[in-house]
Amino acid sequence: MVDILVQYLLYGPVVWKVAEEWMQQGSPPLGSWWLHLLILFAVRGLTYQFWFSYGNMLFFTRRRRVVPDSVDFHQVDAEWDWDNFLLLQTLIGATLLGSPVVVQQLLPSLKQQLLCVWDPRGWAIALLLHVFVSEPLFYWAHRALHRAPLFSNYHSAHHFSSVTTPLTAGFGTPLENLLLTLVMGAPLAGAFLMGAGSVGLVYGHALMFDYLRSMGYSNVEVISPRVFEAFPPLRYLLYTPTYLSMHHREKDSNFCLFMPLFDLLGGTLNHKSWEVQKEVYLGKKEERAPDFVFLAHVVDIMASMHVPFVLRSCSSTPFANHFILLPFWPVAFGFMLLMWCCSKTFLVSFYCLRGNLHQMWTVPRYGFQYFIPAAKKGINEQIELAILRADRMGVKVLSLAALNKNEALNGGGTLFVNKHPDLRVRVVHGNTLTAAVILNEIPSNVKDVFLTGATSKLGRAIALYLCRKKIRVLMLTMSSERFLKIQREAPAEFQQYLVQVTKYQPAQNCKTWLVGKWLSPREQRWAPPGTHFHQFVVPPIIGFRRDCTYGKLAAMRLPKDVQGLGYCEYTMERGVVHACHAGGVVHCLEGWDHHEVGAIDVDRIDVVWKAALKHGLTPV
Repeated sequence: MVDILVQYLLYGPVVWKVAEEWMQQGSPPLGSWWLHLLILFAVRGLTYQFWFSYGNMLFFTRRRRVVPDSVDFHQVDAEWDWDNFLLLQTLIGATLLGSPVVVQQLLPSLKQQLLCVWDPRGWAIALLLHVFVSEPLFYWAHRALHRAPLFSNYHSAHHFSSVTTPLTAGFGTPLENLLLTLVMGAPLAGAFLMGAGSVGLVYGHALMFDYLRSMGYSNVEVISPRVFEAFPPLRYLLYTPTYLSMHHREKDSNFCLFMPLFDLLGGTLNHKSWEVQKEVYLGKKEERAPDFVFLAHVVDIMASMHVPFVLRSCSSTPFANHFILLPFWPVAFGFMLLMWCCSKTFLVSFYCLRGNLHQMWTVPRYGFQYFIPAAKKGINEQIELAILRADRMGVKVLSLAALNKNEALNGGGTLFVNKHPDLRVRVVHGNTLTAAVILNEIPSNVKDVFLTGATSKLGRAIALYLCRKKIRVLMLTMSSERFLKIQREAPAEFQQYLVQVTKYQPAQNCKTWLVGKWLSPREQRWAPPGTHFHQFVVPPIIGFRRDCTYGKLAAMRLPKDVQGLGYCEYTMERGVVHACHAGGVVHCLEGWDHHEVGAIDVDRIDVVWKAALKHGLTPV
């Protein structure tokens, strides 16, 4: 986020000019071209952002996506500075406004025209110049860019993005951006030089230009084929997202800006464009059912803005509370209330792994709602409906995220398996692999550990596993009954290694803490210097001790051959997923035919760990 803000510092002089005029006039300088440059930049950027958000709302658009693939991190990074063309065009405008020729000869006329909100003559001139100057200029320049050596030197990077998004529209070399500036600016310049310009024309032409470009690159078919059937000539006057996607994939046809007429005249029209467009719009392509589903939930309101369809620059990096998102908090809060009232589980993102389609669905509930007793029934109904939907679709494995498998909520998934014994989809809580990840983080020379959350599902499995390794486990619990129940599960010769403690004092000499329950700063002070806190508590504890180290939540890195992964799972690094997610992936790859719900089978911890490593998942 910092590098993006640094780019915008280039607008410092423009902002200063607006502030200077404001101070001179004592009110907002509504007649200032400098102010309109800034407003136009913001509104144009929002146009691309809104189309990007719409195109990536898979719960709305998945059936009308032209190219079904998803965007990966390579494309995200390549298009990171997609808004450079907006910066360039705004700075060119500011440079022209600051030049002596414009100031002395043209600025008085421009100011006079700016006072005019609407001039139909300017719109007519701009339309004619667009059709007879901008369209053919772009068409022939675009064709030239597809020939050697221009393609390899200037245009090939743009075609690196096989799955177009509205942000792809702005991704190009400086030469391409200058060409786009000329194509877009010619109608405006002509209208103003002929004395027919207006502020309405500036905004209208620029926003319509950006609207059509971002629509074409959206990868979602939005124009009904019935429109072309009712008025056939329109198909030569307006392109479609399918039309542009075919150009991006095949690279030898459909070169026009917005009007396929020029491809027809130039002999580069792909006549299959409208047939494919109709097929995409009507959803005739058979929708592929996912092989694996990870059923997540929203953590909190700030995290809700981390989803892929909001800001790609945020979702493609580990989650953090960026201050730039704070102004949008009320909007996110409103959506939280809306989802609480009427939303159902929806598709958020997907990727492919070894021929399997993996999807992430989200239960529209936030972390705090899982601890409201009155919300328990509704949440379980949402989860149950998602499981039944997955079962109907033919999903092989559905894995439950952290709070969706809460013991107090549904017994770690046992509620659904017992209620629907004929489920074909395998329900997995992923805790077996979570336990394996935590256990394999513990150094081999450790002789004793301190365990909080000791009688939880994970705590129990960890304690039973470690005692078999002759590691002394100090289990913090106030319930002797629950402790004794776990201790009796251990083989008789290892029961002595399980020790109940009711306070933190006995752990003041133990440097390995396994944290399954929230620790306050006061409680953390009992740990000796050099302690490492291994965590399986959600949300993770805050690191208050500078003389100690803090592990992250259990996670694994997906295999290197994963395809179409372009988002980070909450605070995880790129390519890393929570262990419960990874546990479902392993279950799917292995083709296991059992549910993994309820208590963890300690004997399967090593089995699941070896299977994960076998399939290329690696510890973080």
